[in-house]
Amino acid sequence: MSEQQSGPSNDSQDKGDWERDLINRLAFAALNEQRRSRRWGIFFKSTFLLFLVLVLLSSLGQSRSALEIGKHTALVEVSGVIAANAEASADNIVQGLRAAFKNKNTVGVIVRINSPGGSPVQAGYVNDEILRLREKYPDIPVYAVISDISASGGYYIAVAADKIYADKASLVGSIGVLMNGFGFVGAIDKLGIERRLLTAGEHKGFLDPFSPVNPEDVAHIQTLLDNIHEQFISVVKQGRGEKLADNKDLFSGYIWTGEQGIQMGLVDELGSSSYVAREVILEEKIVDFTFRPSYFDRFADRIGKIMARTLVETLGLGYPQLQ
Repeated sequence: MSEQQSGPSNDSQDKGDWERDLINRLAFAALNEQRRSRRWGIFFKSTFLLFLVLVLLSSLGQSRSALEIGKHTALVEVSGVIAANAEASADNIVQGLRAAFKNKNTVGVIVRINSPGGSPVQAGYVNDEILRLREKYPDIPVYAVISDISASGGYYIAVAADKIYADKASLVGSIGVLMNGFGFVGAIDKLGIERRLLTAGEHKGFLDPFSPVNPEDVAHIQTLLDNIHEQFISVVKQGRGEKLADNKDLFSGYIWTGEQGIQMGLVDELGSSSYVAREVILEEKIVDFTFRPSYFDRFADRIGKIMARTLVETLGLGYPQLQ
């Protein structure tokens, strides 16, 4: 009888051991998961705190350096294509200009331009802001200095300055407007491709590169280009006044050297940034106020664009569009 009773007892004991072991395993797994989550939480909190400290130290360093630099010539760069999402956007340039004029130790401002042009809207924003700052700070002169090239939108910005300086070999001008593209009608005909373009609005698909050119569409676009061109000419005349030469090619879109630019009235004198600071503004020390996004800002902006694009594609929000 005793042997018969020992069997169930052992089975019950084994079952109890197995349940306890399972409970222990689950408990340890939950505990490890909590520890892992806590470690990640500490990591992210520490990283965020470190980022805030670095931003604070950077801001304090900039503020302290702005107070300690003393009298100086402020420099703001306009480099590359002028566009809303580029380094030479109106927002970036204007931010640098405002900081330069606002600094109590700024004696004069140099806008150093090395740009082939770009958006007339962005260039117009900067031109307007320079004129506004000149009026707000009448004791601070602003000079445009052209390095390699100041064409089209770059020159649109330059004419807002008190004077324009350039190197003898600089490229200046290109006072005109263009809009370019390609046509693939012949190519898709040869390949046997059928173009299917659906629109709402009689001219919504105008200048479609895969459709034949419509003379009415071309005429309409030409009126837009002519209108923007007239705006450009008006801004140049406002900035340069009687300095401009009476030359039929002045507003034709041609480009000239800095030396020729003086003869055309597009440039006042030859000179570099250091020359203007030393001989014109009479303050040789140059402090760069150009706004440049930090690496973190660029990274965050890139991540934001990727997330936005992924969201649009996932939800199917890409089409139709109003452009």
